Parts: sequence; structure tokens; C-alpha cells
Amino acid sequence: MHMHKYEKIWLFFGIGSLFLFLTIVGVSAFAQGNQPPSCLTTIDPEKVDQTPPFNKPGLVKTGDNEYQLNIVASAFAYTPNQIEIPKGAKVTINVTTKDVIHGFEMVGTNVNMMVEPGYVNSFTKTFNETGEFTILCNEYCGTGHHLMTAKVKVVDKQ
Repeated sequence: MHMHKYEKIWLFFGIGSLFLFLTIVGVSAFAQGNQPPSCLTTIDPEKVDQTPPFNKPGLVKTGDNEYQLNIVASAFAYTPNQIEIPKGAKVTINVTTKDVIHGFEMVGTNVNMMVEPGYVNSFTKTFNETGEFTILCNEYCGTGHHLMTAKVKVVDKQ
């Protein structure tokens, strides 16, 4: 079978682009550890207030400079709404909700999750700079949506 010269060129670039794309996805997924969010951790939305660790939301020290931040999103509020984190801390943020779909965006960082009833979302971040970060709900959740905020303050270690 005879292929025209231009067909060969287009096939070469098409197949080459496919391999380049798959290589980038593979390196991103396996070498850098980027993975899509999963819904492996579930929770009964009616019993969030009685289920650990969400029965006592807040920042909990889990190791040397490692913390777990447990937050509950509910109608127009995050609990807790004022959080203080030491600089350099590696924090695993766990968020759930007991009512409707909410957003969880920490402005100025790459922390951004969709919080759905019945699921626990997790994100791990190391806070290397001091400052104040606002948490916003970026999913419309009702008439008081614009009031749904919280603050994270990263402070120097004491």
C-alpha cells in the first residue's frame, strides 16, 4: 500500500502527540503523585456531629510538625471558622458536610475541593509562608452562600 508523503507526516505528528500526552499524564500521575480526588471515605451526613474526628472539628497534632485539620461545612458556615497553623506544618485537611454541596477554596493556595454530603474530602498541604488565607465556598449552597467564609492564619512557630 502506498502512502502519500503528507499522510506519513501527519501520522507521525499525530502518533507522536499521543505518546507525548500519555508520557506527561504518566509522569504527573506516578512520579509526581498527582491523583484525581476519590470518594473512598464515606460518612453518614446525619451523624457527622457524632462521628470522629468531626465531632471535635479543629487542628489536631498527629506527628512531628504534622497536623490534621477537620472541618465541617454546613449552611453558610465552616466549623471551626478561625484556624491557626504553625509555619512549615504539613496539614491534612479533611472536610465534610451534613447538608448540601459546598465548595472549599483556600484563596491564594492550590487547595480547592467540592464537598458533598456523605463523603470526606482530603487534601495535604505544607504551609511554608506566614499569612492569612480566606476559605470560601465556591459552590452555590443557598441564600447565605456569600457569607460562608473562614480564616486560616499561618504563624511562626513558638
